[in-house]
Amino acid sequence: MKINVIGGGLAGSEAAIYIANKGIPVRLFEMRPLKQTEAHRGSLFAEIVCSNSFGSKELENGRGLLKHEAFLLGSSLLRIASECNVPAGKALAVDRNCFSRRVTELIESNPYIEVVRKEVTEIPEGISIIATGPLTSNLFLNYLKDFLRTDNLFFYDALSPVVTFESLDMSKLFWGGRYNQPSDYLNAPFSQEEYEKFYNELIHAERHLPHDFDRKFFEACLPIEEIAMRGKDALRFGPLRPKGFGREYYAVVQLRRENKEGTLFELVGFQTALKYSEQKRVFRFIPGLENAVFVRYGSIHKNAYIKANVLLNEFLQLKKNPSIFFAGQISGVEGYVESIATGLFAAINAIKFLKKEELIPLPQTTMLGSLIRFVTTNLLENPQPMRANFGIIPADYFELPKKTRKKKFVEDSIKSIELFKRSL
Repeated sequence: MKINVIGGGLAGSEAAIYIANKGIPVRLFEMRPLKQTEAHRGSLFAEIVCSNSFGSKELENGRGLLKHEAFLLGSSLLRIASECNVPAGKALAVDRNCFSRRVTELIESNPYIEVVRKEVTEIPEGISIIATGPLTSNLFLNYLKDFLRTDNLFFYDALSPVVTFESLDMSKLFWGGRYNQPSDYLNAPFSQEEYEKFYNELIHAERHLPHDFDRKFFEACLPIEEIAMRGKDALRFGPLRPKGFGREYYAVVQLRRENKEGTLFELVGFQTALKYSEQKRVFRFIPGLENAVFVRYGSIHKNAYIKANVLLNEFLQLKKNPSIFFAGQISGVEGYVESIATGLFAAINAIKFLKKEELIPLPQTTMLGSLIRFVTTNLLENPQPMRANFGIIPADYFELPKKTRKKKFVEDSIKSIELFKRSL
């Protein structure tokens, strides 16, 4: 009997590979390239459409710890990400083409995976993992709305622009990282006069917004102009903060490598809804980017997810139909690593369900366990997607001194994941 995986993004790709590696047939549905989304451009699996950063690698960072847990559980995508990494200080960033190509090769060469290129409009019979992501097609979203008898939630997300390295004026830029981090980032420092000119151009620039736009952004990924509208110094306390470089600047824009060759760089934190012509005009007010060549402009798109706190249990299993699992951002988590980790956990549970074995809950003393517990049990009427962070760990840890809390949780997490892995 085959397990269906609907969606070939990060969560779906991780789930399909994990199941197939256990010798169980998988039918992986992906509508691209027959039908594209608002953000995807190609046909590769696990295509990275936003930032190429997977977040911190440090264990005392929520996403860093989640990476470590998923890696210990056997994540194929995180292994590939580490092999396709580009220098990014304490963060794991990837060459997106290398990453997606390697994932695609792994899927297409696996004899246990049947790839079906079609748009799914209803859940197929049998055990299914729904991992259609935040850019789920409207047809399938409308089907889910009726099938689940609940309203789907959504927020607006945006992409950052990418420029060529050779078009930058290196006489105005410097290599470096904040607070003694490796010098993997390009930095564009502003004088006060330069910043004020840029700021005024930014807040008055024209935007291109969806016709049904209602300003419901995800707070963790606000467009640069939206942050600027909150006050003249909002950027200087956010993505353009000038601290940590060993000397004082008025504001600093950071650029991160897009590929291993270092020929392309992304403007960090510059997700935007500005018109393309306005991006080209306004972002050239950044020192060193006066003649920047843009190979990708920023854009805005609508992201959908379900009310996991109403619909799913602790195994990411649909309460009303236990043969259906949800994973990735449609399940209410936010981020690349969160999608990969939930895809992995859904695959583990789908295999156990197929074998009629008892499903084993993740310990709450893990970041993944805490994340799933939050998205499936919170009491919020309209929850926003949640990222891995130390604010969602069990309350008992908050009785510990702040200096030792994270260290203790990290130690418990590694032990708990090892025990969970052995229980499988």
